[in-house]
Amino acid sequence: MSTPFSKMHGLGNDFVVIDGRAGHAVDAALARAMGDRHRGVGFDQLAWISDDGEADVALTFYNSDGSTAGACGNATRCVAASEMARRGVDAMTLRTERGLLRAEARGDAVAVNMGDPILDWRAIPLARDVCTLHLPIEGDPAATGMGNPHCTFFVEDAEAVDLPARGAEMEVHPLFPARTNVQFASVTGPDRLRMRVWERGVGVTLASGSSTCATAVAAARRGLTGRAVRVDLDGGRLDIDWREDGVWMTGPTAHVFDGVWHG
Repeated sequence: MSTPFSKMHGLGNDFVVIDGRAGHAVDAALARAMGDRHRGVGFDQLAWISDDGEADVALTFYNSDGSTAGACGNATRCVAASEMARRGVDAMTLRTERGLLRAEARGDAVAVNMGDPILDWRAIPLARDVCTLHLPIEGDPAATGMGNPHCTFFVEDAEAVDLPARGAEMEVHPLFPARTNVQFASVTGPDRLRMRVWERGVGVTLASGSSTCATAVAAARRGLTGRAVRVDLDGGRLDIDWREDGVWMTGPTAHVFDGVWHG
């Protein structure tokens, strides 16, 4: 069976995009096969596009291990960039598990409103009622929901963290029954953060949109930064602005190539 796809990335956070509106289906087995970086195409997430009655498009996300993700901010921006260019518009709406999200073209960048942060322990979700701003875990992380669960550690030097070891350990911490993305962030200047990320179902990634939003929210809640911050990731820079209408994320997108999967 032949499945056309596009390869895209936002700051090195890379995706395969498949258009279900053309009749191409996706399941966990296909996501695992295509996501294999040695025997497949390789990606952090797969985004499957479908029609929606209210939004311009709907998106479903798969991780490279075949599990699903409730949100993928950089993939949302990438699909929005492609769709806005194709339609000749500078704004559109996309439906994800987070609901209806608005995306806007801003020069060479694309911004998306990722919605309000989830701060209630049940909805993140956590296994029990604890303070989400100071989890009872060594290192004093914060928990935030942005469509995915997030566990954010604020450290002196994010570069010094053994990310593969610490990320794998924390992803499956019993306080997070649905597993969690894990971030390590340092304050590097006024309203500026350096962040590294481990994504559940994927591993170390060069960037993560929902993780960056969650880290910015946690930093603002702790008084470490204001609500508008610049975040430096392994793959580049994202600008986050936590406004009254939601958490806006702005950054670059790139189309790498188109291909056809036979399998």
